[in-house]
Amino acid sequence: MRLGILGSGLMGGKLGTLWAKAGHEVTFSYARSQSKLDRLAREAGAKAGTVAKAVEGADAVLLAVHWSRISDVLEQAGELDGKIVLNCCVPLDEQNRDLVVGVTTSGAEELARLRPRARWVSAFNTSPSEAFFDVFAGRDREPRPQLLYYGDDNGAKRAAAGLIEDIGYEPLDVGPLRTGRFAEPFAMVTAELAYSQPGGAKLTYRFSRFR
Repeated sequence: MRLGILGSGLMGGKLGTLWAKAGHEVTFSYARSQSKLDRLAREAGAKAGTVAKAVEGADAVLLAVHWSRISDVLEQAGELDGKIVLNCCVPLDEQNRDLVVGVTTSGAEELARLRPRARWVSAFNTSPSEAFFDVFAGRDREPRPQLLYYGDDNGAKRAAAGLIEDIGYEPLDVGPLRTGRFAEPFAMVTAELAYSQPGGAKLTYRFSRFR
């Protein structure tokens, strides 16, 4: 697939790099500096460009910016009509401490209202980026760690599930976009475990059922 990365920091940089390693055609955009963007693209064997260039011709795009930058990046991205958009953003305040949206709506739903003709799927926002390279390296081992994803467009969800598998996770469908009302607070739980509790940030999870 041709993938546009809108936001090339920790999340976008790592996911784009791994998708490039998995054989996808990746274009990075929206970094703090052009030199960082060029270096990231060069090391990943990918391309670098503007947000508009990353969106143009992409089969899917990843939205991976801080919530405070949403308006800016969406303005540069345009209407995104018909595009599959994977959202890994959590609606956090400037201090990265508190959610600014919920619980009668969610960041996922608010983004869909801003670009109603895009095909939104939320994924990767409940897993610390520190785990991505290790998960990718162990992708041939079973059972895989799981990753929550949710959205209202079944075709977009199938594409997202494939991209999740390419990273090394088992995709776990948890329903429609409104699930973000509960998944985004769950992302805060995984962040607390990864960054504030003992054991390190390379955190994964897996749910089990008794039969």
